[in-house]
Amino acid sequence: MAGKFELYTDKAGKYRWRLKAGNGEIIAVGEAYESRAGCMNGIESVKRNAPLAEVKELMPH
Repeated sequence: MAGKFELYTDKAGKYRWRLKAGNGEIIAVGEAYESRAGCMNGIESVKRNAPLAEVKELMPH
């Protein structure tokens, strides 16, 4: 089963998204957006940029 983005509104009425893995586990969440369109833009940004994102370790060795 493939992962999926879920778009929802929080208790404050803000739009949010979360990315769930195929097993239903939440693996990423987005910030709060004032509009549905803004939230959709956030999802599209993750879709577009994630395949190219590098992994940067911030912890000391």
